[in-house]
Amino acid sequence: MRKLGLIGGMSWVSTASYYTRINSSVQKRLGGFNSPHLLIESVNFSDYARLQSDDDWDAAAGLMTRSAKRLEMSGATAVLICSNAMHKIYDRVQPEVGVPILHIADCVGDKMVADGIKSATLVGTRNVMTEGFYRKRLVGKGISLSPPDEERVEEIDRIIYEELMFNQPKRESERTMKTYITNIAKQEIEAVVLACTELDLIVDTKANILPIYDSTEIHADAAVEWILSGG
Repeated sequence: MRKLGLIGGMSWVSTASYYTRINSSVQKRLGGFNSPHLLIESVNFSDYARLQSDDDWDAAAGLMTRSAKRLEMSGATAVLICSNAMHKIYDRVQPEVGVPILHIADCVGDKMVADGIKSATLVGTRNVMTEGFYRKRLVGKGISLSPPDEERVEEIDRIIYEELMFNQPKRESERTMKTYITNIAKQEIEAVVLACTELDLIVDTKANILPIYDSTEIHADAAVEWILSGG
């Protein structure tokens, strides 16, 4: 099995989900006591949140690059950034590292293309929903994305940063997301992309009107395929 590096802590809640899914999937595939060799660089998200607030993405990229290099030096053959929003700095980090960083949006897009999905709505943090760094990856694979709804953007962003990143999901927020998805389903949309690694805390990905593409699950599954393709 190939050794994999995870850059986590953004948030610790979703990092635990990655760790659980990757380990359980490998054990299911190989049986017995098998488990993957994982390296985890769990960062202090407070540092990134401050830089994000200051719009200092160069400094954030510097922190991320140092984390990725430490994983590479420790033997990781590929790296995952366990966050959708932090892929904003992917293009500044990947060239500085000698191993591939599996882009979460590419993994999601490839899965959607394989399923024949051509249109979707993106839900996640404000920067994921409104900026081009994530959307262009999906559009580049032939997937049409609905424009962001400003009211929905603000409320989902609030829920993520005030509740989910502290592992404190609320029933009211669960109902809000269910209403949003129900309204999205009334449009000419084929699927919803959960482009936030914590949204599965309040969205039942298996019980909705539309297909739900959970970025955390898809990214973790791509990691498993990498690990097991080592020969």
